[in-house]
Amino acid sequence: MSNFVQKLADIEASQKDLRQRASNLEARMAKLEITSVKSTNLVKPPVAVSTTTSENLTSKSQDDQPQKEKSATQLKKEAKQKEKDEKFKAKQEKLKATQAAPKETKPKVEEKKEKEPQSVRYTSQTKVGEKKDTKCQLPDAYSPPYVEASWYEWWEQMGFFKPEIADKYFPLAKDEKREKFVMAMPPPNVTGTLHLGHALMCSIEDVLTRWHRQLGHETLWCPGFDHAGIATQVVVEKKIKREQNKTRHDLGREAFVEEIWKWKNEKGDTIAKQLKRIGSSCDWDRARFTMDEVSVKAVLETFIRMHEKGLIYRNKRLVNWSCALNSAISDIEVDKTPLKGRTFLSIPGYKEKIEFGTLTSFAYKVVESKDSDVETGEEIVIATTRPETMLGDTAICVHPNDERYKNLVGKYVTHPFVNRKIPIIADEMVDPSFGTGAVKITPAHDANDFECGRRHDLPFITIIDDKGLITSEGGQFAGQKRFEARKSVVQALKEKGLFKEVKDSESVLPICSRSKDVIEPLLKSQWYVNCKDMAARAVKAVREKTLKIVPDFHEQVWYRWLEDCHDWCISRQLWWGHRIPAYHIRIKGKTFSDDTDNNYWVSAHDEKKAMEKALKRFPDLSENDIELYHDEDVLDTWFSSGIFPFSICGWPENTSDMEKYYPGTLLETGHDILFFWVARMVMMGEEICGRLPFDTIYLHAIIRDAHGRKMSKSLGNIIDPLDVIDGITLDKLNKQLELYNLDPKEVEKAVKGQKEDFPNGIPECGTDALRFALCAYTAQGRDINLDVLRIQGYRHFCNKLWNATKFAMMNGLSSDFSPKDSLDYLTNNLTSLRGMDKWMLSRLSETVKVCDTGFKSFDLTSVTTALFNYWLYDLCDYYIEYLKPSFYAKEQSDQQKAEFNNSREVLYTCLDVGLRLISPLMPFISEELYQRLPRRRPETDAPSICVTQYPLPKDFDLFRNTDLELNVKLSQDAISKIRSLRSDYQLTIKTKTDVYVKSIDNQLEKALNDFQDLILTMTNGKMIEFLADGKEQPIGCAFTTLSDKCKIYIMLKGIIDVDKEEVKLGKKKDLLFKSIETLKKEMAKPDYETRVPEAVRIKNQEKMSQLTNEVALIDEGLEQLQTMKS
Repeated sequence: MSNFVQKLADIEASQKDLRQRASNLEARMAKLEITSVKSTNLVKPPVAVSTTTSENLTSKSQDDQPQKEKSATQLKKEAKQKEKDEKFKAKQEKLKATQAAPKETKPKVEEKKEKEPQSVRYTSQTKVGEKKDTKCQLPDAYSPPYVEASWYEWWEQMGFFKPEIADKYFPLAKDEKREKFVMAMPPPNVTGTLHLGHALMCSIEDVLTRWHRQLGHETLWCPGFDHAGIATQVVVEKKIKREQNKTRHDLGREAFVEEIWKWKNEKGDTIAKQLKRIGSSCDWDRARFTMDEVSVKAVLETFIRMHEKGLIYRNKRLVNWSCALNSAISDIEVDKTPLKGRTFLSIPGYKEKIEFGTLTSFAYKVVESKDSDVETGEEIVIATTRPETMLGDTAICVHPNDERYKNLVGKYVTHPFVNRKIPIIADEMVDPSFGTGAVKITPAHDANDFECGRRHDLPFITIIDDKGLITSEGGQFAGQKRFEARKSVVQALKEKGLFKEVKDSESVLPICSRSKDVIEPLLKSQWYVNCKDMAARAVKAVREKTLKIVPDFHEQVWYRWLEDCHDWCISRQLWWGHRIPAYHIRIKGKTFSDDTDNNYWVSAHDEKKAMEKALKRFPDLSENDIELYHDEDVLDTWFSSGIFPFSICGWPENTSDMEKYYPGTLLETGHDILFFWVARMVMMGEEICGRLPFDTIYLHAIIRDAHGRKMSKSLGNIIDPLDVIDGITLDKLNKQLELYNLDPKEVEKAVKGQKEDFPNGIPECGTDALRFALCAYTAQGRDINLDVLRIQGYRHFCNKLWNATKFAMMNGLSSDFSPKDSLDYLTNNLTSLRGMDKWMLSRLSETVKVCDTGFKSFDLTSVTTALFNYWLYDLCDYYIEYLKPSFYAKEQSDQQKAEFNNSREVLYTCLDVGLRLISPLMPFISEELYQRLPRRRPETDAPSICVTQYPLPKDFDLFRNTDLELNVKLSQDAISKIRSLRSDYQLTIKTKTDVYVKSIDNQLEKALNDFQDLILTMTNGKMIEFLADGKEQPIGCAFTTLSDKCKIYIMLKGIIDVDKEEVKLGKKKDLLFKSIETLKKEMAKPDYETRVPEAVRIKNQEKMSQLTNEVALIDEGLEQLQTMKS
């Protein structure tokens, strides 16, 4: 920070020095404003011209100037200046002394902070739910806390977020049918907090919702919250351990679940409050929690129906087992971590780090037969990344075409540690080029081996239990932790002379995202969903376009997953969640060794109904003969999420919402859960309700940080969107890391990452800027590399909207202005409008069209780009600037008054429509400013912008004029050229110049002539003259080229430093000569005509002609400069 302060001090001292030296220039330089030298953002000259810095500008001494006799006035000024110089010198010495004292650096920091934009708060006494006071004066600058205050509560109180509101504010014509837009929010974890991924999702969904609402559609965005089985249970378990030093087993199931409900009720509304802060316009009265009474009933009913159909069944298969959680987990909760080689990782339950990323080779000795212990002298070497699992090996497998092992296929090896003979089998699953070409088969602990074991009818031996300990099947290693057993097994192999080598190996390590434990594939009796037929229907729906996926490149992922869809394991060994409504029928006196016989399972809402089903299943038995065992497991969280589109409507009851709002319209979410959630909703919706749950799936990209890294707590790059909205210091960012349960080294790494990315913290950006930025990023494809600080740029954009609207209301749209009651006035009087008025309406028409197209195609980037350009460039930079002379005019003729009144109507229309266009993206600032504008029909207009008609292309098509826009574009090009020329000569805004145009292009000249008032206004010109054929520009002009047929001159005689400009043009001429020589050498090569394509040769010839013309123009310019010396 001290370096930063010192740099500020150096800059300040340099600026003061520049001001002192500038005051010594000739009287002609005294006309320049000191602010042009003070500015640290001087407009850079065009690339083709050498840059002239402020120091170059002011360092020319009077001795270098043409000598002339000084007047008495000048001598008097010099005497005063000398006195100022002496005072300034004394101040400089004092400044240096101040900078040299370390204790004095702090006030400079404070002084800088005072110059930062200050947040203004809304202080009117508005009660929650009441409309905000819009009669009070607007703050001078945009302030997010002021703008965002009170609006959301009023919107909610007024019922604007309810689907029924459309009938009130958007009446239908006779026989017109109202369109519907229904979308369910992907339910975030109820006990979680927002991150930028949520913010992206909610911004996109809210933008689309608000757009449909403003179109008058019956719009329902239904919020929900997921109980997040594993995540919530882990958090509460840690809390109980920390506060009570107890485990969930100490409490018991019922007491533990009560603790979770208690914690949920205390913390569960956090994310809802955050969602409201970012403007989510949900119907909160319809909010669903996946563990509320309605959802529980729907979940149980779904399971029961699918179980009775045979779609849900019991089976024993490999699952992703987390020993730390003591539960199976879903594929999405497994982080597949790539390892380049030997890697040491911290694993829960182990004091020392465990080695991974190695390939261990050892030998099995071949024996004469299955029943013999006599070794043949042969051996087969296998390689494995998990040596401990060799305790469960039941076969050695080679490729059937591998000549090295053909003689061994069918023989047996002896296991060195347990009394087991292992067959050598052949299977095409083996890659002969990997390792030794022979692989160990452990069917009970590897997915590939599991399938191989079933094909070859091998024994399935479990040698690792639920807690990660070696079972009794592991012989001498029984009771050891699995990774401790790894070391023990390798050591024992060495002692028996079977160990061969260990080497680095690239691999992928499955790690539980919740516990950070290494996943252990274990054989478990679980409940599965048969997905085959459901998946086939989901594939068919996309292929036949009854279900649309946007962007469509995700269709291939859809097909790849669902055409090879495995049955879905829905059992979880947790206590928090929907307890599986399955009951095992146990007949008294009969022993059950296997619980996978589905004939002995029934499902029901309660035990009484389960008994009724059991007695129907076994009619010869009585209730006294049967014991029912309620499955202890709960359902996978994705099961309840999979029925979310219809459970939110009150299914299985025949509710009015079910009738009106199922199926929905759109599902919007991240592409990373296309299979885990979206596909399951499609399968279950069609299976249970007979209809697809929605007709369109829109998948957004996944947010990464500015460096392209995955968001991670340990990297310190997970950002709470509220920290972007409100701003946060680096120190507070660091302190948030304490909530993440990171180890000290991870905290240190995260702190370092935050310091590098946010050395000054995160500035206050506001909700509107955040939403707009996130939507602007959506074109990046699969991943979004989000630079949080870029969002600040959109905060400045908000300030532009603020200033433009406020300026208009203080000037042209002041209290004496009342807009016409419709657009008819402008359409009927279009021909009488000034050219720039027509142009602005044309740009408005195009923006309306682009927004309409963009929203319909989910191309939000094109929408944000169009609105950004419209507000910043079209409206602010050109149209409002063009109108300023009219605003400030003290006297106007009757015609000028009429034109000005028309312009005011155009300006009002552009502001009104512009705010309505941007409202879905920036709801707060658009509402604040819209409420300040006068209304066309104040008695009947809707009370809020969020229920006001969104602009439609059909209402603005008449204003589109592409020819006019082309002419204005030519004028803008001329303006840009003139501004660049003025910048080259360091002319200030108060220095007005005469402009001359010489053109042999009649169409171009006419375009410039038609908009000469625009050109003069935007370039601070005094007058503009179009030189007729044969007429030359006056002596003393500088020029620029608009094209090879048009030159623009500005009068500079008596204003600029001629000698310096000669040097600049000379340097530019030298650069052009170098380009010409390079091109000549290329064109002079012997094989040029045959080697270079004709199109390129033509282009080179045109370039040569252009360069030659530019040299000729510079020569003319140099001649013109000579005339200024006379």
